[in-house]
Amino acid sequence: MTPAAFRKLALALDGAAESAHGGHPDFRAGGKVFATMGYPDKAWAMVKLTPDQQEMLCAAEPAMFRPVKGGWGLRGATNLSLAAADAPTARSALAMALKNVTEKKNKP
Repeated sequence: MTPAAFRKLALALDGAAESAHGGHPDFRAGGKVFATMGYPDKAWAMVKLTPDQQEMLCAAEPAMFRPVKGGWGLRGATNLSLAAADAPTARSALAMALKNVTEKKNKP
């Protein structure tokens, strides 16, 4: 998967918009980041999963997913290898990440 293909998948999600922070392109829904590109380098993206989702995807596709190092990773931030990614799996991870940030935003 190329960065352009990842961008296209992210922006195809309902309510998604591209922005940037920390020198990296990011994707937001309702003002909340659900994915970024270029972290830790241009070969990777990041999706904001729950710890349970992260555990499931890292176990199912270890060549594609790994926890982000440090505290963010402990909370579910998950790196996605663009070279190893296929469109259906990346789309599913992006959809989970978008749902995670929009559901949290809408909770009382």
